[in-house]
Parts: sequence; C-alpha cells; structure tokens
Amino acid sequence: MEGLYVVNSRANSSALFSAHKFRAHQLLNPIPQKITYLRSMAQTHMLNHSPHKQFSIKAQMAEINAGLASMSNPTISNEDLLKIKEWEIGILQGELAASQGISIRRRPPSGPPPYYVGPFEFHLQNEGKTPCNILEEIIWYKDVEVSEMKKRKSLSMLKMLLDNAPPARDFVGALKAANLRTGVPGLIAEVKKASPSRGVMREDFDPVLIAKAYEKGGAACLSVLTDEKFFQGSFENLEVIRNSGVQCPLLCKEFIIDAWQIYYARVKGADAILLIAAVLLDLDIKYMVTICKLIGLAALVEVHNEREMDRVLALEGIELVGINNRDLGTFKVDISNTKTLLEGERGERIRERGIIVVGESGLFTPADIAYVQGAGVKAVLVGESIVKQKDPTAGIAGLFGKNIAS
Repeated sequence: MEGLYVVNSRANSSALFSAHKFRAHQLLNPIPQKITYLRSMAQTHMLNHSPHKQFSIKAQMAEINAGLASMSNPTISNEDLLKIKEWEIGILQGELAASQGISIRRRPPSGPPPYYVGPFEFHLQNEGKTPCNILEEIIWYKDVEVSEMKKRKSLSMLKMLLDNAPPARDFVGALKAANLRTGVPGLIAEVKKASPSRGVMREDFDPVLIAKAYEKGGAACLSVLTDEKFFQGSFENLEVIRNSGVQCPLLCKEFIIDAWQIYYARVKGADAILLIAAVLLDLDIKYMVTICKLIGLAALVEVHNEREMDRVLALEGIELVGINNRDLGTFKVDISNTKTLLEGERGERIRERGIIVVGESGLFTPADIAYVQGAGVKAVLVGESIVKQKDPTAGIAGLFGKNIAS
C-alpha cells in the first residue's frame, strides 16, 4: 500500500511494532523497511508521531484505553495482526478524508477483522456497500486493479525502467506558449474513445491518427485516457502515441490513487498526470506532486467545488489546477462553475502565484471558450466536442472559431 502510511508484512516472531508518522523525506522512499503502526487518539483521531518504540502484545493490551488496538487472543497470527492494522488505517484515512470534505470512499466498507478489540470496535460502517456515484465505482475498481498490477511489476522495477523512459517534455510551458501565440486558452485535446456517461464516442478509433489530427489542428498538449474498464482506453494507447512522432506533451488521464501509478505513467511516456482532489487527501496530493517534480512530470490537480479549490490553494508547489464543470453526483455540466471558483480572493491568489487554470467539461462552442477565458482560464481540456468530429483538425477550428494552428 503506497501513499500516506505503509504497512509491511515483514513481521518478526515476537510481533513487534513501531509507530511513526511519515515525514516528507521518508515518503520519497516508498519501499517499506519495517512494520509501521498507527495509533488512534480518542478525541482527535489524528496520527501520533512517536520514536521507534517496541510493544509486545501484552503491552498493547494494557494500552487499550490509550487508543492502541489490542487482540483478545494473544495467540493471533502475525498475518491477522497486519490485517487488523490495515483495517484501522482504512478507518483513520476515511475519517481524515471526511474531515477534508472528501465523499469518495477508497474501497467498499467492511466490518472489523476477527479478534479485533480496540478504539474502533464499535465503529459504525457506512451503510452503503454500493458506490454512491460513477467516480466512486471507478475508484473501487481501480483499487483492486492497481493492487494486481503492482504484483506483476514492482516499484523497484519501475524505478529501474525510468532510465530508459523517453525524456519528459514541458507540459506547462507548452500551454503557456500556446496561450501567448494564439490569444486563446492553450488546448489539451483528449484522445478518448468512450465514457460512462456518453458511451462510445468514436467507432473508428485510431489513437495515433486522432493524436496527429489534434496536433495538426493546433493542440498544445494531448490527454490520453488509460482506464480500460470505463473509458476503453489503455496505457498501450499512451505508449504508441508517444512513439509515433507526435511532439505534443502527453497527459496520462488516469485515476491516480497510488504513487506506483505515477512511476508507471512516466515509464509509459507521460509528461503529466491528473490528480483528483475529490479522491485524494491533502497530504496525498502534496506527496504525489513532490514525486512528479522529482521524475519530471507536471501534475494537473482537478477540483469540482469551492472547498476542493481552497484545499488545493493551501498547498505549495501547485502549478496547474483544472476546474471540472461536471457535478460528480448528478453528472450535470454547468460551465458557470469555472467563473464561480475564480471569483474574488481565490482568483487573486491564483494570479499572484502564477497558477495556470484549465477549464474542463461542457466546452463545445467558441462562446463557451470565450466565457471560461473571461473567467480567467489559460488552458482548456476538451474531448467529446472534437473527438466526435469526422475531421478532428477541423473540429478544433470550429471549437475556437478560428484556426489556432501555427
């Protein structure tokens, strides 16, 4: 489990645990070295950082009232102990996510493992064991999918493959240059075959031909869907476009929940990745942005509402913010959402920090482009309105009301 906190199955026979909260420099080495244990604080449910201190099972039992889980059966196996710790981590992460306004659950709710006795013994699980919306359904599936992918290719293998990855291209610089050259928002054109809400958008789908048509039409960058189950995309599409001679920087349009995916995207030829604030904790975003900088990727951080925007603007190192005009619950699209999120103090902070805002969803006409540009966006991410056109190159000219090719 890469991300905020890591539990490693490397337990010794005396079942010794150490407790600590990862600092940033520790997070930069995702390979776990020893078991880490999370202690719950009864009132705050925050994670308590303590020096490496060893606890026997007997000592754990004595500390139940202090918030440390214990086992009713002292002969419980190390494997079951780890399951219990992982379950507690999930509960803590869920509570932290809720405190940040994140409603998307990382995986289906479950009750405590056998033998569990501890601060969450009577924790009431969310009753809904079916996804509350399509994004949550995707995330639940992605959690299982990524776990399987990591078994086939370890993080250490990916790090070795980075040496042979194609050089990263300047995604942010390409958007800025296009905006200055054309006087309109730089275009991130999306190579997209299907979506859960629209179904198949293009039957004669050839990712390379579409990518080259976009580049010919003046796209500054390309977004490539890599999710297979819900969008009929693939990492093979990303790779084949990168190897086709297309010069536009590439955004890997994937649902990132694990640092492993960032390395995988880079190995496959990505120049940027998408991070969704509706899914990721603040520390997750900060951690993943740091990884991106270390390996040469840009990070487009996507928000949907004011609270998500405020969370992201509170973080350092943010260069790209995408405003998705689609409501996650209803899938209704309203481009006035972009204007709402860029009004007042938020807009001032964005301009002061030089953050590029990308308008997303609901952009079909020159009037739509002019509206979001007037609100303050410097780039737009567009898929449906151009990929469905018989000639995507002409579709780009139609979207902007003029030829934006150099």
